Amino acid sequence: MTDRIDQQLAFLVEADKLKSTLRATTLNDGSRRENSAEHSWHIALYALTLAEHANTAIDVTRVLKMLILHDLVEIDAGDAPIHGDHDPAEQARIEQQAADRIFGLLPADQARSFRALWDEFEAGESDDAIFAKSIDRVQPVVANLESGGGTWPAYNVTADQLQTRVGAKVQKGAAPVWAALKSRIDAWFATA
Repeated sequence: MTDRIDQQLAFLVEADKLKSTLRATTLNDGSRRENSAEHSWHIALYALTLAEHANTAIDVTRVLKMLILHDLVEIDAGDAPIHGDHDPAEQARIEQQAADRIFGLLPADQARSFRALWDEFEAGESDDAIFAKSIDRVQPVVANLESGGGTWPAYNVTADQLQTRVGAKVQKGAAPVWAALKSRIDAWFATA
């Protein structure tokens, strides 16, 4: 039993490093960049709050688990902003290695369970993963809107890019949420 607890504690100690992983997105007030742990907590709250707007029936508990686990790989891989300049294939390779290492700290049964949820999220094919991925995209949009455009100007984001890279994914999992944000997004880009 002690070995199992030691492994679980090692995983939890490692997970604390997510608090030091900065993302491109700022806090809503624009005062600083958020860290990945804050992002994970916030999107879990988004999912819990907005679950009724999922396009299909979802298991919100599974969605919450995915959202809590999905960015742990950023401890090793760092944040790869959706509007940033990086090689997606190389980023995916680095994240796979990070998932192997980080989930490998856990006892084998938990490692398999957590890794399966992470893999499901990454694949983005199940109803739960589609909704989770859409909510993961919503929170940075709201943060950018609340902070006067946030990082969009720095990344030279256009309305078309936002629709293609973010809107299409959100619409796939939570179309009513994207529809509610669209007028605010259009208004921001009209004055940018």
